[in-house]
Amino acid sequence: MKTLPALVVLLLAALACSLPQATPDPALQATQIALGIQQTDVARQQATLAAVSAASPTAAETSVPAASLPEPTAAQPAASSTPEAPAAQPTADLAARIRASNILIFEDIRAYPRLNPIVGDTVASMGFSGGRVINVGDALGDFKSQANSSTRWDLMIVAAELRSGFSGEMFEVMADHINRGGAVIIEIWYLDKVANGKIAPLLSQCGVQLFRDWPRDASYDPFKYSIYWLDSSHPLLSSPNTLQPPSYPYPEWFGDAGDLLELAPGGDAVLVGGLYTNRKSDYGVLATCLGGRMVLQTFSSHDYKAEIVRPLWVNAITYTLTNHYLAQP
Repeated sequence: MKTLPALVVLLLAALACSLPQATPDPALQATQIALGIQQTDVARQQATLAAVSAASPTAAETSVPAASLPEPTAAQPAASSTPEAPAAQPTADLAARIRASNILIFEDIRAYPRLNPIVGDTVASMGFSGGRVINVGDALGDFKSQANSSTRWDLMIVAAELRSGFSGEMFEVMADHINRGGAVIIEIWYLDKVANGKIAPLLSQCGVQLFRDWPRDASYDPFKYSIYWLDSSHPLLSSPNTLQPPSYPYPEWFGDAGDLLELAPGGDAVLVGGLYTNRKSDYGVLATCLGGRMVLQTFSSHDYKAEIVRPLWVNAITYTLTNHYLAQP
């Protein structure tokens, strides 16, 4: 009888081994599944972030349109917009001084009645009053006499276009004028013929020299005589008018279209117009120098549309006079 309990115990043990494993607690199982899903999601997010980081360009490589960039905050002010050259729009006081300027003009086209005098017409349209504005036409003697008179000229203009002759005598008095702080604008097609003469000191001070002659015959290619701006933001080209380049000629003059300029040692010359946009130091036809008090143009105004050239003359007159007055004490 003592063996019965032992047999019962053995029987119960065998039955326990043959029964299936107990079902896990449902609450515990749900917790484990939730943890597994969470860990998988975290791993997926980490992998995605890593992939995005690997595929995305660096800040230096990313190109973002300017319009999508946020405006600078007060703590990060925008870069200064102050131009290197004088302010585009003169102050009221400066504008009044410009309006009352004394201007001496040599414009030989006035002796050629078939064409309108672009310089004379432009100056007349700008409303100068209070000073002296004298246009001597092609009278070289009168120009020299007026230049040496007691009048304190603010601006001297030489616009030489006629192909019937040329002279360099006016440039001697212009050199004296610029050395006294005056402003000058020179339009000349025959620089190659006088570059070593009386204009040479002006060119040396300016920092430009003759690059080569610019001939044109009747079979010319118009695109070889198109002019392009080298820096359209330059004040000479942007104030008070935003200028279109004379990009297609309508020639009045054949045989000699003008001359091409290049920068030279000394001076502060900048080429702002030329035949090629990627040539900033030669093939120039429009330059400024001497602190903006001098503009040199080596193409003829009447070879291009008047509605494009006249605003250029307005800008050149405004630009040189502005710098003339700003340079004064």
